[in-house]
Amino acid sequence: MTRTIPNGWISFLEAFTLALRAAGKPQTTISTRLNHLRRLARTCGHHSPWTLTGDQLVAWCGRQDWSSETRRSYRGTLRAFWSWGVETGQVAENAAAALPKVPASRPRPRPAPERVYAEALAVARPRERLMLRLAAECGLRRAEVSRIHAEDILEDLDGWSLRVHGKGGRERIVPMPASLAVEVRRGAAGHTPGHGAAGWLFPGDDGGHLSPRWVGKLVTQLLPGAHTMHALRHRFATRAYLVDRDTFTVQELLGHASPDTTRRYVYVPRESLRRTVDAVAA
Repeated sequence: MTRTIPNGWISFLEAFTLALRAAGKPQTTISTRLNHLRRLARTCGHHSPWTLTGDQLVAWCGRQDWSSETRRSYRGTLRAFWSWGVETGQVAENAAAALPKVPASRPRPRPAPERVYAEALAVARPRERLMLRLAAECGLRRAEVSRIHAEDILEDLDGWSLRVHGKGGRERIVPMPASLAVEVRRGAAGHTPGHGAAGWLFPGDDGGHLSPRWVGKLVTQLLPGAHTMHALRHRFATRAYLVDRDTFTVQELLGHASPDTTRRYVYVPRESLRRTVDAVAA
């Protein structure tokens, strides 16, 4: 079992990367796909991807100790890669078509408790406080927080909003609470082009702004226990749903393509379940 990527894989991985970019896939998706394929290349024992059979791909995936969601993600990568291989004439047969469908796991929302959020805000510096609030009060992903630019701060008829650059190149407009809008505008004012930071709210070395990974690390370090930045997005989804119990509004705010995905973010409190049962029995 080799731990380096065989030479026979490299040109195909590079060409697949270009195809993903040409299709407008976000960098986060491209990085995930490549990480999956590199792991396969390092551990499968084949010097070319096209010598792998469907049975061998099934066996390789079956040996991995993955969660259901990770298994679904790998299956998506392998099917996309082999489909590209067939379409471009690299291989005649789609070996990844043999991979069995992986059912979605039961939704397990894990919103950060209010205590956790409050403790993080209490110790955060102004920059990290802004990251925390954007995740917890607007539901932004770490990649979306990292890419906020001064030009994305919009004033509309009823207040201030953000143009959010979401997954798959999809943009959405998310309203900001008034107090958060003040902090965002104040932060952006210090990073206008005239100040040498090209207008990024969180300037850094990843195309001018901080990398999503670094934003996630900064925020997660502030959260007590095992909570992550993504738990703040779950917090937002749960609290947003409880306002009007409108899944489609929450879906729009989170930038999900499907309400099924949104459901995985919303924790339904036990008292809501009991209140519904009691109302039915009355």
